[in-house]
Amino acid sequence: MDLGLKDRVYVVTGATRGLGNAAARELVADGAKVIITGRDEKRVTEAAEALGENAVGIAADNADPAVAQRLIDAARENFGGFDGVLISVGGPAPGFLADNTDAQWESAFESVFLGAVRLARSAAAELGEGGVIGFVLSGSVHEPIPGLTISNGLRPGLAGFAKSLADELGPRGIRVVGLLPARIDTDRVRELDGLSADPEATRAANEARIPLRRYGRPEEFGRAAAFFLSPAASYLTGVMLPVDGGSRHGF
Repeated sequence: MDLGLKDRVYVVTGATRGLGNAAARELVADGAKVIITGRDEKRVTEAAEALGENAVGIAADNADPAVAQRLIDAARENFGGFDGVLISVGGPAPGFLADNTDAQWESAFESVFLGAVRLARSAAAELGEGGVIGFVLSGSVHEPIPGLTISNGLRPGLAGFAKSLADELGPRGIRVVGLLPARIDTDRVRELDGLSADPEATRAANEARIPLRRYGRPEEFGRAAAFFLSPAASYLTGVMLPVDGGSRHGF
């Protein structure tokens, strides 16, 4: 199936590793060009080099109010266009109610929530018909995840924002989509499993609750993201896609 990604230009944030990187890899593999970001300049440069000539890396923090326009400008300057953005950011600090400080909540709000809103707002002002804004969210949009209280508080709000944006931008032919990963085998998920006394037992217990009985591979998430961002998904908007091996049991 031709996704229609050849020479389309996307900004993918948080793409030096994990889910953002997996999405960027699949976009480039199908012919797209990407601006990728991350907070560590060395890591961004290495990730862009690994993706090849159709990728440019820019060190940037989603919490910086000036970042959104800078990334869109970079897409136009380097590749001559701007067709969409995938907004991904590292997960907030884990913890339960009593564990998380005001500073952690404020930092997460700036990067995870407000940073995403700014990126989407800037993209909406620059995109034309056929453009797309994607959000990497979490299965916590539907069901809270124990020990991730900050994420549980912020991700559902972003899903509501994305749905509102889909209604607002639909008449202009701009799509808004969300992806809801669960246990994808990334550094972040391994880190969370590692917080337990027995990480291997924790992973085994988590896998037992997944209908497919395994963690997802990053490339499986990346392919889903590439499809959602592509012209092949041109009649999908306001949709939240669980990429979770069947973990969500509701309709």
